[in-house]
Amino acid sequence: MSDIIAIVLMIGIIAYAVFGGADFGAGFWDLVAGGTEAGARPRELIDRSIGPVWEANHVWLIFSFVVLWTAFPQVYASITLTLFVPLTIAALGIVLRGASFAFRKAVLRTRDRRRFGAVFATSSVLVPYCLGAVIGAIASGQVPPGGKAGDSFASWMDPVSILGGVLAVVVAAYLAAVNLIADARRLGDDEMVEYFRRRAIGAAVVAGITLAAGVLILREYAPYLFDGLTSRALPLMILSGLCGVASLVLIVRRDTRFSQWLSGTAVVAALVAYGVAQTPYLLPETVTVTEAAAPSGTLGALLVATVAAGLIVLPSLGLLYVLDRKNLLPEEG
Repeated sequence: MSDIIAIVLMIGIIAYAVFGGADFGAGFWDLVAGGTEAGARPRELIDRSIGPVWEANHVWLIFSFVVLWTAFPQVYASITLTLFVPLTIAALGIVLRGASFAFRKAVLRTRDRRRFGAVFATSSVLVPYCLGAVIGAIASGQVPPGGKAGDSFASWMDPVSILGGVLAVVVAAYLAAVNLIADARRLGDDEMVEYFRRRAIGAAVVAGITLAAGVLILREYAPYLFDGLTSRALPLMILSGLCGVASLVLIVRRDTRFSQWLSGTAVVAALVAYGVAQTPYLLPETVTVTEAAAPSGTLGALLVATVAAGLIVLPSLGLLYVLDRKNLLPEEG
């Protein structure tokens, strides 16, 4: 039962990484779009692209936290006590990001729009960095077992945590650029297609360089994860690399029919590889999934609640995304 719940937790994390990651990445491109005039058209496309779905994407983050604290309470306590600083920054960033995104459209003065836009864009980079640093801290063994608190600052400032944060930002930017290419093509905006095509290529190159450096960092500072990635999770890492390269080749050739699916599959495969590499541990080499699990009655009730929630929520989310892709949703006012 505990393994099934761990898989459910991984599904929630993957969903947030793919959908929420693309959302945050759009904010990154908003940040680097340039001044008011130069960045007007990219920002208009970004607003149109994420406007209908940005709130729905955070469902997966809430879901993941609920599953973690219900099914694995001691591990949840250890993570939140040790990493409360980046988690608090991320939570504050999510709130400020959402408020700024909404208020930017409501204010009339240009300077006010700039201020809200700056908060939105900055938070869009800060949040994925902090969440990526949390994953890195867990992977490198910075979180102690037994519901105890580790070092509040050094725990998420080690090389693996920094690698996790940078990778989260870069991958989010790449996912967003690929999605924005598709949105611009659907809207018939060839100029924005080319604009985000160049940025997708640049983000892919940076991601490749970061991953290459990450191999050396993981080997030195997270040997258990490195060994898992280069053995039992190696086929998934190869799949991730092939999908990423295929997506980039299609973008370079201006053929974007399958680039969204391939880029998403690359991220999913990499995250599944991370989970497989860390198996059977939740906290590497200290706490296994079985050891951390709540009583079987709690796990059973959680699984029933998860299935019921999925039957209610997933069709609604699916309909939302389908309507958004078909341009059948009204723009936010």
